[in-house]
Amino acid sequence: MPKVINLTCPGCGARLQIDQKKCEYCDAPVIISSITDIFSISAQNITKYSKSYENDLSQNPDNAELTNSLAFCYIRLGFYDKALEKFDKAIELDMNNPNAYFFAAVSVLAGRKPFLTPRQDIDKIEKYLNAALALEENGLFRYFQAYIKYDYFKRKFFKTSPTWEECLERAKSDKFSPADVNQLFSIMKQEIPECL
Repeated sequence: MPKVINLTCPGCGARLQIDQKKCEYCDAPVIISSITDIFSISAQNITKYSKSYENDLSQNPDNAELTNSLAFCYIRLGFYDKALEKFDKAIELDMNNPNAYFFAAVSVLAGRKPFLTPRQDIDKIEKYLNAALALEENGLFRYFQAYIKYDYFKRKFFKTSPTWEECLERAKSDKFSPADVNQLFSIMKQEIPECL
């Protein structure tokens, strides 16, 4: 017999069904699956959301959507290690989620500039990014790749293929939102380089 999953809205506490994406009472996102979702929640409510997801996961530990949502809360709070752990768990539960791979890469950066990040972490970021891009060609993913290639490889005079310029050109052709870029750099606690 299938297990019954009881969820509550992280925003207002209303009872929900697992397939609801927005709460019918407070119109807040129930499941966070994108950078836009995480920034639609006020900074004051992120902790409330994370506690709600932690509670729901204690009853449903193998739910990929809840795990991914909690990881988004952690990354917004700047808890990069905890976010990476949850994104890795979300990937383990659902290997076809490109956003989990992408934000795992962002989590590895842990608020540091790529230039100051150890090479083994840069290699790990590239593996996550390549997995995300294999699942979905996405302008924001390519933009982040251009940032890594510029700030780490170009600034250290390492050869890399594709170059940061090629990644940026591809990002522009794949399209991305300037709002998404601003939100991404806000999560990373970094300034957007002028060349990007």
